[in-house]
Amino acid sequence: MSSPTLEDVARRAGVSTATVSRCLNTPDSVVPNTRDKVLRVVAELGYTPHFGGRALASNRSNTIGAVIPTMDNAIFATGLQAVQETLAEANVTLLVASSCYDPERELEQIRALVGRGADGLILIGIARTQKTYDFLHRRQITYVIAWNYRSDEKHCFAGFDNVEAAERITKQVIDYGHRNIAMIAGVTEYNDRATDRVIGVRNALNLAGLAGDQMQVVEASYSLKKGEEALDKILQRSPQPTAIICGNDVLAVGAINKAKQLGMRIPEDVSITGFDDIELAAVVEPRLTTVHVPHKRMGKAAARLLLAMRDDRKNCHSIKLETHTVLRDSLGTILK
Repeated sequence: MSSPTLEDVARRAGVSTATVSRCLNTPDSVVPNTRDKVLRVVAELGYTPHFGGRALASNRSNTIGAVIPTMDNAIFATGLQAVQETLAEANVTLLVASSCYDPERELEQIRALVGRGADGLILIGIARTQKTYDFLHRRQITYVIAWNYRSDEKHCFAGFDNVEAAERITKQVIDYGHRNIAMIAGVTEYNDRATDRVIGVRNALNLAGLAGDQMQVVEASYSLKKGEEALDKILQRSPQPTAIICGNDVLAVGAINKAKQLGMRIPEDVSITGFDDIELAAVVEPRLTTVHVPHKRMGKAAARLLLAMRDDRKNCHSIKLETHTVLRDSLGTILK
C-alpha cells in the first residue's frame, strides 16, 4: 500500500491542496471548522508531510543538529533535553549524533546532519580539526559552541569558562589547608574542556605558590572504573596527596569507591572533589564537593541563540553562564 499523499488528504476533506498545506504549516490562518476537518483526515489517513518538499519550498528544514562527544555522560543528556524542549516551542526538530571523542567521526556526523538539511548545529567545545571548521565556513553553516566559553570573536558561545571554574574549586581546596594536591583529569586530546580544567587547577596552585606545573595528573576516560584505576595510580606515589581534584563527578565517584575499598576515610584520609554537579554527586557517600554547571540553562541558551542566528547571522552574541562551587562532605580541612 502506498503512503497517503497531500492530494489524498485534500480529496477526502473536500478542500484544495493549498488549504491542507496552510492547515499544516500556518494553522492559525485557516478557519477552525476547516482546520479541524483537515487535521482529522490527516490523522485518519496517517499522512506525514514530505520533509524534502517542505524544505525546498521554504529553504528551511526546521531541523537543528547537535553532535555530542558521547551518549554515556549524563551532563549531555540534561543539556540536550533543554535544547529539545526549547526547539520544540519553535516547531523545530533536534537531530543528535555522537562522535565518541573522535574528530574524524565528528566531521562525518556534521556532514551527515548538513546533508539532511540541518539549519544549524550545536557543537561541544572548540577542539576539532581545522578541516571541520573549513567545512562549516565553506558551507556557511550556523553553529553555536556549548560547554565552553571564550572571550573571542571566532565562534559564538553559549557556555561557561572551564578554566575559571577549575581555579575557583582549587582555591577552595587550598583554603581548606591542602598543599599536596593531585588531579584525575578527563582525556585532554581533542577535549578543550578537560584541558581547560587542568589549566585552571594549575593556575590556582601557581597563584598559591604551590608549583602547579609539578602537580601529578592522571588522565582517564569518563567512567567509574577509570576513576578507580586513576586513584590507584595516584596512590602509588609518595607522599600521597591529601586532596584529589577530579575533572568530572563520575571520575570522582569512582575515586571515592576505590578509596573506600582500600579502607581510606573521606575526607579524613583524602579529600576528593568533582565537576558538573550531576544528581549522583548529592547521593554518593560522602556527598561530593563539586562545581555546579547550569546544564539546563546552557541548553536553553544555546538553542535560543542558534534560532536567533538562523534568522540573522548578526545575532551572534556569545552567552557566558556562571558556575559555582557546591561544598559537601567529601572535602575536609587539614588541621594545622
